[in-house]
Amino acid sequence: MEKGSGSGGTPFFENLGTFFRKCIFSVLSVGPIPNHIAFIMDGNRRYAKKRNLVEGAGHRAGFLALMSMLRYSYELGVKYVTIYAFSIENFKRRPEEVQSVMDLMIEKIEQLLKEESILTHYGIRVHFIGNLKLLSAPARLAAERAMLVTACNSKAVLSICVAYTSTNEIMHAVEESCVEKWGEIRELNARGVECGLTELEGYEKDGARHLINLTDIAKHLYMAVAPDPDIMIRTSGETRLSNFLLWQSQYCYLDSPSVLWPDIGFWHLVWAIMKFQRNHFYLEKKKKQL
Repeated sequence: MEKGSGSGGTPFFENLGTFFRKCIFSVLSVGPIPNHIAFIMDGNRRYAKKRNLVEGAGHRAGFLALMSMLRYSYELGVKYVTIYAFSIENFKRRPEEVQSVMDLMIEKIEQLLKEESILTHYGIRVHFIGNLKLLSAPARLAAERAMLVTACNSKAVLSICVAYTSTNEIMHAVEESCVEKWGEIRELNARGVECGLTELEGYEKDGARHLINLTDIAKHLYMAVAPDPDIMIRTSGETRLSNFLLWQSQYCYLDSPSVLWPDIGFWHLVWAIMKFQRNHFYLEKKKKQL
């Protein structure tokens, strides 16, 4: 009887919670709603250490927090969510810890790809962002499978930054831009076309400094799949960006709740959005001054 009562109560409280969130979100929707929220998930290891949990338990708790944040964000109408899951710098940690994170990533990707998962429910397309060649082969294959399976989803987008740093992203974009532009020059030269580009045969040419512009670099960024974030939330009270979305965050509102990532909750997101709305006019004004 107790078991039956418990199972009956869970859907009731879930539905009550959903109704309550809809009421809060309807109030928030009176103001501007962010189109893109980025999360720096800081504090998983400290969470586990603080509670004397086994290694990896903090990251598992962090995954549950992530699922809640995704659900709240998509319920509110946010289309793009980006998370900083694993930095290139994190590969410098102990091999056992890195392998544990890779194994957890594979496990959770498989869990997300189940038919009843949040990806299916909200029609989320997944992008894995970063230098995926640095991942272990099984992790890379799992990431590629997730992108393939969700490629037709169009209601929302989840970008997962793994093996990522912003400096690596920018360097990659510059390299790709150079390859593209010099390919265009070679093609024009081969055709014997007389135009401005054919004059840029060497770096010594004065006009060569105009060969690549910001637009060229921007389109080759890993994060070209999403607009610039409106809000960036970093837990643990840290205000550093830690080499995350440096190119894209010029006019992004940064919120730094003091909680560790696994402890982040509904009200932290609501408060971040309220502060974003309070600063929205100022941020938009700055954008227009470009």
